[in-house]
Amino acid sequence: MSAPLQKLLAWLSPAFPIGAFAWSAGLESAIAEGAVSDSATTRNWIETALRVGGLRTDATLCARAWDAAARAEDLAAIADLAIALVPAAERLAETIAMGEAFATAARAWPSDVFARLPRPCPYPVAVGAIGAAHDVPREAAITAFLAATVHGQISVAVRLVPIGQTDGLRILAALEPVIAEIAAEAAATALDDIGAMGYAADIAQMRHETQTTRIFRS
Repeated sequence: MSAPLQKLLAWLSPAFPIGAFAWSAGLESAIAEGAVSDSATTRNWIETALRVGGLRTDATLCARAWDAAARAEDLAAIADLAIALVPAAERLAETIAMGEAFATAARAWPSDVFARLPRPCPYPVAVGAIGAAHDVPREAAITAFLAATVHGQISVAVRLVPIGQTDGLRILAALEPVIAEIAAEAAATALDDIGAMGYAADIAQMRHETQTTRIFRS
């Protein structure tokens, strides 16, 4: 597990050059409108995305891309579904930009999987397929993907609410079992069973497109 673990630590680190710091997945709008205003509402927002929203969907897409890493046609179909499920233009730009950047940066670890990746390649699809090609266990890849995304959301809240670093770490610690739970469920969820009801997040992502003053790209 040493080599796959080292890859996960590198690939899902904030230092990995995919530009994750530039995106908020609509959280900036939620903060601007007052829906997220303190530590409790930050945790609730992120946990809802994990349990019933876009993060749960992305986790399933990551899992199924892991399964399909050796089959270009199946990866293309999963990527098409991932794109179709995105509710807002900026969120679409986010998942594609991060996915393409992830695939480009991960080429430092040679593999024939890059020839099979679809173009464009959404972020969870890239993580799942490339992880599988390098013998990263499926559930570990999903867990790391979710943890990195949660870290990013907390970072947005630390800067914009602001909630402070200590509260951010408390939220991260509190969400560890939720991340593990959703990763395990996603590993066993079929594409036909994907479903989400994170409507507040979807609307926040749409509203961000017309937000006058903003720091993040989504």
